[in-house]
Amino acid sequence: MEYDLGIVGGGPAGLGVAIAARLRGLKVAVFDRAEPAIDKACGEGIMPDGAARLARWGVELDPRESSRFVGIRFLDGDLVADGRFPAGSGVAVRRAHLHDALAARAAELGAELRWGTKIEGLATGGVETAHGVVSCRVVVGADGLHSRVRRWLGLEGSPASLRRFGVRRHFACAPWSDCVEVYWADRCEAYVTGTGPDRVGVALLWSGETSDFDALMARFPALEERLAGAAAVSRDRGAGPLHQRVRGVVSGQAALVGDAAGYLDAITGEGLSIAFHEAEALVDAVLARDLRLYARRQRALRRLPNAMTHLLLVAERSPRRRARFLRTVVQHPQLFNRLLGIHSRQLPPRSVGAAGAWQLASCLLG
Repeated sequence: MEYDLGIVGGGPAGLGVAIAARLRGLKVAVFDRAEPAIDKACGEGIMPDGAARLARWGVELDPRESSRFVGIRFLDGDLVADGRFPAGSGVAVRRAHLHDALAARAAELGAELRWGTKIEGLATGGVETAHGVVSCRVVVGADGLHSRVRRWLGLEGSPASLRRFGVRRHFACAPWSDCVEVYWADRCEAYVTGTGPDRVGVALLWSGETSDFDALMARFPALEERLAGAAAVSRDRGAGPLHQRVRGVVSGQAALVGDAAGYLDAITGEGLSIAFHEAEALVDAVLARDLRLYARRQRALRRLPNAMTHLLLVAERSPRRRARFLRTVVQHPQLFNRLLGIHSRQLPPRSVGAAGAWQLASCLLG
């Protein structure tokens, strides 16, 4: 049997491709050496455009394992800035539950899910397993940050000088905000999301050498105090280095999606939404029988998020610039709202206006 798509990696990116492909009538097989539910280090927040995509795909999330958020709150000492989405809301969902929900929808639509199957390499017209070659018209590498498919295709970029890492832990307590909260410290950020009515997830991102959750949390005394007495209800999971360069996302009849297609940083929290958009773009290109269409669309999809990420990384590296940026969005809350609208693809980039662009340039690049 020949599949239209052989997807290596059964995380959210790979399952997203499988769902999008099955909704368009393509034959799909997904291969992953792990067994569900697959968990990993993740901030667990999905922006409104990504949440809307899940709804269109028919992916159902249990309210006991997820919650809605209406914006982002930045906190740095006495500075507190609130930004709201122009419309709709994002969804914070426990990563393992998101995986279960995506896998259930993919199976319901008829995707063949081959859990516990290790891909040994790529073959002409398919992928190699321990039991032989599985034929597929297009191979999709969706196997994450340190993708083997990317390496097999010769699409690895040069090593990145920026070394950033992430680690995540959950606590048993009721969420206290309808926003994702981002606490800033020197070379470290803490992201707090309510992933259900009685649980919050805390993801820590930092620059430099490897560390651990407790040592990093000590940099956020206000957050540490708020979580005092709350029991940890998950095992710590880490990831990194986060920055992964690629030479391209298409080679012959193979393509990369999600983290396998390169990664800059998690500081803007849009990784899952980008992966879902890439899934749709890839299926469009497969149906058109021209993967070059996907390469062009993928570059366009990432252009603005990468620009936003670069700007926030500039702030992350300098306490002075970070304070200027936060003071700017505190003084101009509508600017923050517009930035979130642009970031979640609800508003066009021009909506920031000339005055807003000048304010951002002045505080971050001045």
